[in-house]
Amino acid sequence: MIIKVFPSKAVLAQQAADQAAASINKAIFERGGARIIAATGAAQFEFLDVLTKKPGIDWKNVEMFHLDEYVGISDQAPASFCRFLRDRLIDKTGIGKYHLLSGMEDPATVIAQVSAEIRKAPIDVAFVGVGENGHLAFNDPPADFETEEPYIVVTLDEACRKQQMGEGWFATFADVPQRAISMSIKQIMKTRQIIGIVPDARKAKAIKACFDGDVSPLAPASILQRHPNTTICLDNESASLLSRATLEAYSA
Repeated sequence: MIIKVFPSKAVLAQQAADQAAASINKAIFERGGARIIAATGAAQFEFLDVLTKKPGIDWKNVEMFHLDEYVGISDQAPASFCRFLRDRLIDKTGIGKYHLLSGMEDPATVIAQVSAEIRKAPIDVAFVGVGENGHLAFNDPPADFETEEPYIVVTLDEACRKQQMGEGWFATFADVPQRAISMSIKQIMKTRQIIGIVPDARKAKAIKACFDGDVSPLAPASILQRHPNTTICLDNESASLLSRATLEAYSA
């Protein structure tokens, strides 16, 4: 794992998008197509805006998988991650193939369908965030590090649900769904390359918990310390609580 710290959210977005574009193009050149995982949430706004405007990416040869979605939410709802991905990635690029997680269908059916697709070949690159509680996808602490299932149904903890309300996706805490479909930790870790996009001061405590300490299900994103090809992109604010020793240990 490598940690990179950038002076601002804008610079972080540009550098992460450059790396993401290079990884997508490399996969297309070497294998004829790129399989990617796309994250959602407010922290991804700037990154996706830059990435979708970059020239030279053959999006018709890209296949995208979805990290997570609330159970019981329509894909037309403002908080739907299906809607997020359509508005901010799919419709902007004309991406060739994508697998969205329906929040309105039976979760077991959705999981079976998407799991069958994701098992067909390795994923080339995943774009992920880290939650304020340290979650990776919707794997809240204590996260399941052991399941081999590609997707699972999870119960969202209070901190996670408060973050979703705080980001403006829901009017009240009671409106935030209590369950979601999430890609599992082991499935994320199978990805050839992972790029973490984690700006903002509100993520500083989670970044410290995940990367200044040991790997633990209580800090789910800490598992990325064990991935052989992960880059965590931070801005000065999200990196503000990391120790100098950690920054030096994980520098490029």
